Amino acid sequence: MRFINATITVAGILAALALVALVLLVAYDATVRYLFSSGSIALQELEWHLFDLLIMFAIAYTLKHNAHVRVDIFYEHFSERTKAWVDLIAQLLFVLPLSLLIVYVGVEFVALSFSQMEGSSNPGGLPYRFIVKALMPLAFILLMLQSLKEVIVSLQRLKALS
Repeated sequence: MRFINATITVAGILAALALVALVLLVAYDATVRYLFSSGSIALQELEWHLFDLLIMFAIAYTLKHNAHVRVDIFYEHFSERTKAWVDLIAQLLFVLPLSLLIVYVGVEFVALSFSQMEGSSNPGGLPYRFIVKALMPLAFILLMLQSLKEVIVSLQRLKALS
């Protein structure tokens, strides 16, 4: 559990750093474009790459801090036992299977991109697109780890409430 907590915390910190870098890069890019009529395709693509990193690494971090999307108007009125069951079923039937599927498909997706040494199709764009594509399976591996922790926590809550 400590390993999962530490790993997801690091992912959250990386997401936060990506957000700071993204804000600074967008401000720089907009300033250069509008004040000096200049710009860079590579910098614009880097903005998208940072956005990808931000979203992918924030997924598991959001679940860890219980800030994920849920229909709270129903959930908030449930008993603690019902909440534990809902959390357990959601992890087992939705989060874990979907994450497994995305990792399974994503690894092949990244391998194909790597084998082709895929880069930007834009002149002046960034090379090695497979690096940012590798965030997809990595992010869902992190989500699976956090989801497994949530399963354990839900089972512990159910045991304590029995």
